[in-house]
Amino acid sequence: MASFNQSETNVSDSTSCDLVDTSAHLFFMLVYSLVFLVGLLLNGFTLKVYFCRAQLKTSSSVTVYLKNLAAADFLISLCLPIRIFNYASSSVPVRRLYCTFGASAFYLNMYASILFMGYIAANRYLKIVHPLETHILETVRAAYIISTVTWVLLLTTASTYVLLSLLTQETLVSVPKTVSCDPLHSKQLSLLYKVIHTCSAAVFLLVLVSLVFFYYSTSCRLALAQKRYPLSSGSTKLTKSRRNMLVLVSVFSVCFIPYHLVRLPYAFGNSWCSWSHVFLYLKELTIMVSVLNVCLDPLLYFIFCKAFRAQLRVRRVVSSTQVNTERRSSVGRTSSIKIKQIPIMQTSML
Repeated sequence: MASFNQSETNVSDSTSCDLVDTSAHLFFMLVYSLVFLVGLLLNGFTLKVYFCRAQLKTSSSVTVYLKNLAAADFLISLCLPIRIFNYASSSVPVRRLYCTFGASAFYLNMYASILFMGYIAANRYLKIVHPLETHILETVRAAYIISTVTWVLLLTTASTYVLLSLLTQETLVSVPKTVSCDPLHSKQLSLLYKVIHTCSAAVFLLVLVSLVFFYYSTSCRLALAQKRYPLSSGSTKLTKSRRNMLVLVSVFSVCFIPYHLVRLPYAFGNSWCSWSHVFLYLKELTIMVSVLNVCLDPLLYFIFCKAFRAQLRVRRVVSSTQVNTERRSSVGRTSSIKIKQIPIMQTSML
């Protein structure tokens, strides 16, 4: 009898842990839909400018990193529809599709964005601290190698997760309404999940510390230059470089720090029934904030790439020239029509 009561209590506790208020799902769906449209347009336009213009194909190492960042943001945007479907439906096939492939692709590209933002900051730091030298990491060849190795490592990690998920998945009749993938995790997959998120947190922390160091070093360099040559052009360039670095650090911090503050406690404390719902919604909210990165990164493309800005100016000049030409031609056609009509009017008057 006691064992029966205990099992009944465990079932009720499990049920209470699975009960989640889904009223916020509509809000997340609306926000993700808006971010999907804006991110797809902005990053699609950016990729078109980067890869369809000859002037931007082989310019500098920072351009290589910016291209990869734009590609990662574009792929994150493509991952959002399946995340929206996961909010809208609690069916087993949709949940399996999202947890196996959608979430893997989403986080892969998120950490690709984090790493490439770190590479951009390192490149700018070397340009500022050693402006008269060309470090091997600043070469275009090194940038291509680093980018390739980054994608291979991320794809290997994501593929391992997907493969283990497919090999250890069990037959399920239904899944909880919560959007979490934890109910689908086997013991092996749960262990790999924690290892991956621990390593990801370490990578994020390394990039964050590096960004703070780069910004601090840039500020010190600027302060020294202003003391020696307060009105020089070099001091003005350093001021601009520090401002650009501040924009990069600000975008990185706003988008990714909240998520990582919640990610590890959620990954290791999902067995705490009393806190699981709190961490779940905090995680979902911070993921939504991190996704805003795809809408903010185009600002980085504009301030860090002169060729990108030049292409935008060229497009603006060309479009304005076309408009003026069309206006002149339309005015010319109107004038010719009026001139042709004059004899006809005179004849009718006679």
